[in-house]
Amino acid sequence: MNSGEPVLDKIWLINKPYNWTSFDVVNKLRSVLKIKKIGHTGTLDPLATGLLIICTGKLTKQIESFMGFEKEYTGIFVLGQTSPSHDLETELSEKSDVSHVTEEMIQEAANQLTGKIHQLPPLHSAIKIGGKRAYSYARKGKEINLSPRLVEVSEFTITKVSLPQIEFKIVCSKGTYIRSLVRDIGQIIGVGAYLSQLCRTRIGSYRLEDSIQIEEVTL
Repeated sequence: MNSGEPVLDKIWLINKPYNWTSFDVVNKLRSVLKIKKIGHTGTLDPLATGLLIICTGKLTKQIESFMGFEKEYTGIFVLGQTSPSHDLETELSEKSDVSHVTEEMIQEAANQLTGKIHQLPPLHSAIKIGGKRAYSYARKGKEINLSPRLVEVSEFTITKVSLPQIEFKIVCSKGTYIRSLVRDIGQIIGVGAYLSQLCRTRIGSYRLEDSIQIEEVTL
């Protein structure tokens, strides 16, 4: 963010609050800045926090160029339970025993999900099917067929094991669903898993530590 740029033509690095949608952030900035041309460069789930890049004015023309940037996340997943959305948005299943799970088993499962992989997106996602978001079908209990997508996970590091909670760091390509990685690691280990916390820490060369809180946005 260059201080010399006109406020209407700017790149904003925002630390998205918990339980806000990416569109909530866009709408808030639209209201504060009193501007029509505004958009974000990549959705974050409502239950995730972290870096959201917002472009305003003439810089909205650059939004597409941000989409392909590598992304970095940190977070926590929990072994031994699952949910339809693979996170805390939907009801959790009964707990299963995880006492036999070792750190080596967890890292080996993460290794299997590293590199170029075909990933099935979560049903509770913003992917459009027949003009509607997939989550709108999922929330009504309707069955839909999503196709696997080729994505690249360049890093899937287990940073702390405190069963049933596992802390991690992931670096991945555009289109990668962290909830799907968590779902898959739970299936590989055989006990199930759900995502309990997620923060996007980097998009390309843009970093979370350079972002501002939404309350700090002013004309």
